[in-house]
Amino acid sequence: MAYAIIVAAGCGKRMQSSIAKQFLELGNIPILVRTLRVFARHPRIAGIYLVVPEKEMDYCRSRILPEVEGGTDLQVVAGGVRRQDSVYQGLLAVSEPGRIVVIHDGVRPFASPDLITDCISGAEQFGACIAGIPASDTVKRVGSENEIRETIAREEIWLAQTPQAFRWELIKEAFDKAIAAGFSGTDDASIMEYIGRPVRIIEGSRQNIKITTPADMELAAAFLKKQQP
Repeated sequence: MAYAIIVAAGCGKRMQSSIAKQFLELGNIPILVRTLRVFARHPRIAGIYLVVPEKEMDYCRSRILPEVEGGTDLQVVAGGVRRQDSVYQGLLAVSEPGRIVVIHDGVRPFASPDLITDCISGAEQFGACIAGIPASDTVKRVGSENEIRETIAREEIWLAQTPQAFRWELIKEAFDKAIAAGFSGTDDASIMEYIGRPVRIIEGSRQNIKITTPADMELAAAFLKKQQP
């Protein structure tokens, strides 16, 4: 069995909303509730640790958790200043060597059960496994003055997503070393890469979007409409 760490500690400035993006409604249901339901219904998830800003913990316990269906144990954890700090608090809450932890963005409500299963299986086999999608556009490396410096072979470029799954003791070691060295990663896999641990990537889905802007909300609404009969 695995544990899920759902990170929803952001403020969502790019959404241009007075309401934090994770609490915005998508099809009359908060985005965060939709995300939590996917994991709560998954047969391989033994428990969920929802990481949110401390000031939003009571709101989540009273308004979000009751809307999540399923019998999976769900706990609320206070996050930190950065996403990396919030994930670390989730890891400390899990604190179970030998387990797989699945780290996922609270504003990615379209991760499929099969993708979660595949990431867990990959972490069991390789120690670390994340979802991603191959780049479909031409990729350019650009300088400080927006001049193109080179074209990068897109066959070697993947765009990282979540879920990202790891053996607990490996990702905890990586975070401990990164914190001690003052290293900041852009995602959880980059923390593993920092200490030289290999990470396997599997193909995710182009529908597994992270909802961060008004345009993302429009796209998510279209995906939701397509899913509904």
